[in-house]
Amino acid sequence: MGIGKLVIAAFMPVLKVLLLTAIGAFLAVDGVDILSVDARKHLNNVVFSVFNPALVGSNLAKYITFRSMVLLWFMPLNILITFILGSLLGWLLIKTTKAPQDLWGLVLGCCAAGNLGNMPLIIIPAVCKESGSPFGDVDVCYNHGLLYVSISMAIGAIYMWSYVYNIMRVYSRKVSAGSKLVSLTYDVKSVAETPTTCCKGPLLPLNNESINAATADQLEHEYTTPEENEKVPFVVQFKQGLQRIRTRLNLGSLFAPSTTGAIVGFIVGLIPEFRKILIGDTAPLRALEGSASLLGDAAIPTVTLIVGGNLLKGLKGSGIQLSIVAGIILVRYIFLPIFGIGVIKSAVHFGFVPSDPLYQFVLLLQYALPPAMNIGTMTQLFGAGEGECSVILLTTYALASVSLTLWSAFFMWLVR
Repeated sequence: MGIGKLVIAAFMPVLKVLLLTAIGAFLAVDGVDILSVDARKHLNNVVFSVFNPALVGSNLAKYITFRSMVLLWFMPLNILITFILGSLLGWLLIKTTKAPQDLWGLVLGCCAAGNLGNMPLIIIPAVCKESGSPFGDVDVCYNHGLLYVSISMAIGAIYMWSYVYNIMRVYSRKVSAGSKLVSLTYDVKSVAETPTTCCKGPLLPLNNESINAATADQLEHEYTTPEENEKVPFVVQFKQGLQRIRTRLNLGSLFAPSTTGAIVGFIVGLIPEFRKILIGDTAPLRALEGSASLLGDAAIPTVTLIVGGNLLKGLKGSGIQLSIVAGIILVRYIFLPIFGIGVIKSAVHFGFVPSDPLYQFVLLLQYALPPAMNIGTMTQLFGAGEGECSVILLTTYALASVSLTLWSAFFMWLVR
């Protein structure tokens, strides 16, 4: 197959994403205002709570089996490697550019988390349907591709809402606490410097003797914590320790709607009894799976339209350092794909990855994707870095048309 056909096969899916994004941006302009700020916020909540869980759960339940999980065990590890490598490169970027602390979580999130759900779910089926595709029969490629993408989306959602979410939460909390401390210090200083006439004398009589030993012992006894007065039982200490861990890690984020949908999809797909009841043309409860699939089909176009509307914020700018944006582009579109080629080729060499070209293509593609769209949702949840995130998403998704086309064509040539 010629390089020209590979480039066309790689560009067509990216072109579809760009067209949907452009429509979303058009609907969000002031003159049209169909996708206003409030409308995008409400749509985003629907996608987050309904469409994405239905998409992840229905695809996993339909395509995942115990045999496929055994054969594809390397994919969860590969996705974890992308997150770890991205985090390390993001930390180097922070130190190199001297990024302000309020952007550390955003930079780490953008470098670590790629769009493992929506972009592959658009790209892989479109590539399979192209006449120049190197992946053989269209139907076989389509079914296998949806299986690979479903696992990628599910594992990516789990890592996203357990790893990246807590990174951004921790750094946003540090910045918030620092801002409150600065504000409190300023207020105290203002009060201290404000002249007052109500208390001009000393607070205590100058001729008063120092506190005697008995009074000191009494005060020390009154302000001693209960843990120092009596030994706390081990069970109570254990419960307190678990409570502190749960508070710090916010384990509730592990059960975000997409993660819950992934868990349900794994349960239905891997347990034969549930699969017989829900999946297939003769399943008694096939209407439930059909309804979930119908809801899930709305996720991709809706999210892409929202992204197009949100990217308009980036056109207004936010004062973010150009070096930070350029560094994120280099990490996601240059360094990560190069590292990914080394990882996948090594895995193939040692027999960790089967010789399926489509499977290898999906694994390679996971290193070359733009930042995850859910990072924008997280900045809205924490109220920090929304403008900067818009600039980053606008730039990276604008360049994705060129980067994804070139890398996809190269990956197709590499695995054929």
